[in-house]
Amino acid sequence: MKTSLTPFELSLSTPLRTSAGRIDGRRGWVLRAGSDPMGFGEATPLAGFTEDRSSCERALHRAIDHVEDGDIPAAYESVTGTPAARNALSTALLDRDARHAGRPLYRELGAERAVERLPVQATIGDGDPTATAETARTAVDEGFQTLKIKVGAGSLDRDVSRLESVRMTVGTTVTIRVDANGSWGRATATDAIDRFREYDVALVEQPLPPADLVGHRNLRGRLPIALDESLLEASPESIFETAAADALVLKPMALGGPDVARAIAVRALENDIDVIVSNTIDGTIGRTAAVHLAASLPERTASGLATASMLETDLAPDPAPVSAGRIAVPQAPGIGITEVTIDA
Repeated sequence: MKTSLTPFELSLSTPLRTSAGRIDGRRGWVLRAGSDPMGFGEATPLAGFTEDRSSCERALHRAIDHVEDGDIPAAYESVTGTPAARNALSTALLDRDARHAGRPLYRELGAERAVERLPVQATIGDGDPTATAETARTAVDEGFQTLKIKVGAGSLDRDVSRLESVRMTVGTTVTIRVDANGSWGRATATDAIDRFREYDVALVEQPLPPADLVGHRNLRGRLPIALDESLLEASPESIFETAAADALVLKPMALGGPDVARAIAVRALENDIDVIVSNTIDGTIGRTAAVHLAASLPERTASGLATASMLETDLAPDPAPVSAGRIAVPQAPGIGITEVTIDA
C-alpha cells in the first residue's frame, strides 16, 4: 500500500495557559495511506500526553515500512507505546476503509443511526477573574452551554474568584466544568471541591496527580470526578476496579487512536461511567476523527472538540464547524477530508 509522511507546524491564535504550562503551537505529521481511496491520519505529539517527537517520527517510519510491505499487524505492533504515531496509523487506515465502504467514519465505528450535530464545550484557559469572565461571556453569547475552565495554575483563592466572576456573568443555566490537570494534592483538592460547590460546578477534571486513583475515589461524592491524564498511567480496568471516576476524558491522540478510545468508551459506559471525548488541540484530521468517535457512541455529553478556533493555521478546511455550541458531524465517506492544504 502506498504511503507518505508530511511534517507540519500549526500556530495557535492565542496561547493556551494551563497548570501544566503554556501551549503556543502544534507540530506533527500527516500520514497518507493508499491511493484509491486514500486515508489520512495525524500524529501530533504533546508533552505529558504522548511520546516525544523523535520517538513518534521513528515509529511512523517503522509503521510505513510495514504498511508498504502489506503487513498491517506488524505496522500496528511497531507503534506500540507511541500513541500519537498509532493514532496516525489507525486513523489513516480507518479513514481509508470507511471511504472504501462509502460510509462516514462514525457509522463504520458502530453508530446505529445518522448523527448530524453534537454538543461541545468551550475551553477557557487560565486568566484573571475579569478576563476569565469576559471569555466565558463571549462563549455563551456564541451559543455554548457548557464551559470548561482551566484551574490550578494560581492560588485556590484566585480560582474561586474566577469561578465566582464567571457564574455571576453567565448566570445559573450554563454548565461549568473545571480542569486542574493534576495540579493539586489531596488536601487542596478537597478544599477546592468544597468551595467550588457554591458555584454549581458540574464536574472536576483530574484534580490529583494521575497515579492517585485512591485519592480520586475518595473525592467522589463531593462533586463528580473525571479522569484524563490518569488514563496515561493506569489501565481502564484499574480505574473501574478502584471506582476512581464518574467520567473519563478520552483523547484519541493520547490513547492511540479512535479504535482504542472507542473500546475504552464502551467499557466505561458498561460500568456506568460517563465519557467525554476530547482532543489535544489537534489539527483538522485528528480533531475530526475525534468528532466521529463521539458520534459513534450511544451517550453523548458535551465534548471537548471545539478547538479549531484556537488554531491560527490548520491542515485542511474544517468539515466539522461549530455553531451555537454544537459541532457538525461530517456525512461524507471516511472522516470527511479529501485534501490536506498545508504542508511543511
